[in-house]
Amino acid sequence: MTEKPEPLRRGTSAEVIARHIRAAIESGTYRHAEQIPSTRALAAEWGTSVATISRAMQALTEEGLIVARDRSSRVVNYPEPSVRPTSQQTRPMLLLVGGYAGSGKTELGRVIARRTGWPMLDKDTATRPVTEALLMALGQPPEDRESAVYLDNVRPAEYESLRMLAFENLACGNSVVMTAPFIRELSDPAWSKRIADAADGAGADVYAFWIRCDYDSMQTYLRRRGAARDSYKLTHWDEYAAGIRQDFAPSMPHTIINNSLGSRPLSEQVEEALGPWRVR
Repeated sequence: MTEKPEPLRRGTSAEVIARHIRAAIESGTYRHAEQIPSTRALAAEWGTSVATISRAMQALTEEGLIVARDRSSRVVNYPEPSVRPTSQQTRPMLLLVGGYAGSGKTELGRVIARRTGWPMLDKDTATRPVTEALLMALGQPPEDRESAVYLDNVRPAEYESLRMLAFENLACGNSVVMTAPFIRELSDPAWSKRIADAADGAGADVYAFWIRCDYDSMQTYLRRRGAARDSYKLTHWDEYAAGIRQDFAPSMPHTIINNSLGSRPLSEQVEEALGPWRVR
C-alpha cells in the first residue's frame, strides 16, 4: 500500500524546516555532494512559501552544510564522518535509542551509526512487513498500532525479534544501535535490569539515549512522512500529545538528546555523548 503524506500545515517556520533538513544531512538521508531539491520543490513539499525555504537554506548555507552553486542549485557539504578507531579492550555496547513518534530517534540512530560504524537495528525497518502481514491475517488494518490486538499480541513479538537480532550481534562481539520507541520498556526498572543483566551475560554493556522534541516539530514530522501508521496520532493529536511526557527519562544509565527547536545539532550532541567510549 502506497503511503501518501498528509498536507502540511501552512506556515511551517524556516527554523523548523532547517532543523529537519540538517538532521537529514547528518543522518545521511541527504548525502555529501548530493543536490538538494529546488526552492520551489521544497516549498511544495513543506507546504510553505519560497521565501521561508530561502531563509532555511540561508541558515544551512551559513552553517556550511549546504553550498549554493546558483539560485536554483544547492549541494550538500557534509563528508562522511570518520569512524572511531577500534579497541579490543572495549566490551560491545548495546545502545538503545528511544523517543516518541516524530521525535527524530531514527535520525539520531543513523547519526550514531555513521559515527561509530555500529550496525543499526530499527524496529520499523526490521519488523514492519511482517507486522503488517500479521495484522491483516488477524483481521486488523495493517496500519493498526493502537488496538489491543496489536498492543497485546504483535508489539511484544516486534520487540522480541529486535532483541534477538541485537543479541546475535553482541554474541559476535559487535556493538549495536537499536532504535524503537521503548516507552514501556525504559519506564520499567525491572525490564531495564533484565536487559542489562542479559547484556552483561553476553559480555556487553547497555546504555540508552532518549530523544526529546517539541510538540509542533513532532507533529510536523509525522505529517511530512505521511505513514499510515501515524494516522490515528494525527487525527487525535491533542489526545495523543496529552500523553507525551516531556520530562520522561529512562530507568537505566542514559543521555538525554534534545531535538527541539533551538537545540544544538544532533551531530554535536552525539559527538559529546560518545566521548567516553571507544568503538569495538
